[in-house]
Amino acid sequence: MKIYMNGEMVPEADAKVSVFDHGLLYGDGVFEGIRVYSGRVFELEAHVNRLYDSAKAIALEIPMTREEMTKAVALTCRENQAVNGYIRLIVTRGVGTLGLNPYLCKTPQVIIICASIQLYPPELYVKGLSIVTVGTVRNLSEAVNPRIKSLNYLNNILAKIEAINAGCMEAVMLNAQGAVAEATGDNIFAVRGNTLRTPPVNEGLLEGITRDAVMRLAREEGYDVREERLSRYDLYTADEVFLTGTAAEVIGVVNIDRRTIGEGTPGPMTCRLVEKYRAYANANGYPVCG
Repeated sequence: MKIYMNGEMVPEADAKVSVFDHGLLYGDGVFEGIRVYSGRVFELEAHVNRLYDSAKAIALEIPMTREEMTKAVALTCRENQAVNGYIRLIVTRGVGTLGLNPYLCKTPQVIIICASIQLYPPELYVKGLSIVTVGTVRNLSEAVNPRIKSLNYLNNILAKIEAINAGCMEAVMLNAQGAVAEATGDNIFAVRGNTLRTPPVNEGLLEGITRDAVMRLAREEGYDVREERLSRYDLYTADEVFLTGTAAEVIGVVNIDRRTIGEGTPGPMTCRLVEKYRAYANANGYPVCG
């Protein structure tokens, strides 16, 4: 495997960062997870734009233009002969002191990894997930805004620990007001009849690229798609619940807090959107060899 490091492709064994990099010391940096389908980088422009928005929000100046970043992602895929895979695009604050001052870090580090990922076992896409609500509250927007895809994922990790300890692979995270925010790494949707609902971004969640794509595809299918506040009651009583994310894609949820959702299997809207999303993802994107 070859890793992109600050303009160069280096062997995996030589891809190293300093122990004084603030990305390591403080989680000071931003990242994107991106998929490659059939030789195309899925929604690359949207991912690059979100990366730069996240960087701007934390006053991190990326030392490349968006066009240069786009070409660097494609280059990394070509160098690793990626037809289908997963890209981790990382920008750290760079080397600094043991103090917190980010302005002492003069050279941000740009790292691009192209590998593979399997978030959930294949059988769960057929059977559906069982998840739980956890006590770890999603970060306050006034503290670390969840719309910033930062390297500091401790909030999500603490929630994931709770889920695993409860025997589940995923969790529902609530915001400080007790409304549904998202899962530990995915966005969440609830279906009633022909209506598809998902929390709005001001409820404390990441504005997911897959989330946005699924909403567009659902509208094309004629579904009524709404961004509305959701409570646990709305999830428990939904006909269907599903999660979306770059690594997860679209996956049904069949049990929440020991409440069976719908018929206890991924529902018809979920299955239709899984099919439509996979077809769309495999037919669209930035060509690796374009």
